[in-house]
Amino acid sequence: MKQILNIDDAQTRPTQSPGGRFAADVAMLGVQIGAKKLGVSLAVVAPGKRAWPRHAHHVNEEMMLILSGEGTYHCGDESAPVRAGDLIAAPPGDGSTAHQIENTSDAELRYLTFSTKLEPEIVEYPDSGKIGIASYVGRDAPAVRLIVPAGESLDYWHGEET
Repeated sequence: MKQILNIDDAQTRPTQSPGGRFAADVAMLGVQIGAKKLGVSLAVVAPGKRAWPRHAHHVNEEMMLILSGEGTYHCGDESAPVRAGDLIAAPPGDGSTAHQIENTSDAELRYLTFSTKLEPEIVEYPDSGKIGIASYVGRDAPAVRLIVPAGESLDYWHGEET
């Protein structure tokens, strides 16, 4: 039955930023079991790494469950230690609510992220000054995805009369 998956059997893929600061093995579990309106992913993060840059979702809400290991949860200007069994809420908000989990221990950190899948999504990345906008019109259709420096915009009429 496709709707049941033991996370120990999940297909993960490595993801890493060019400089290596961000790295994790990630499994898109919701996709693997056919979920439509809820997302869930597994992140396996090595010591000293973070899976993703600090970010804030304007539209979608996330919730993380620490399965094993220890780390630090960053949200806005605050940080708190997290460990196996901790459940973390990351409601939608602006850049002041940007969040991230960092593996600050000397062992592997594993956690699940649950999320709504509302569209379009707007994501702020305050550490790099970026804004991301994404919409997925269908399973086989190309996604509309744009990442721009925060504060940059074209005039509404730009290029319309040429």
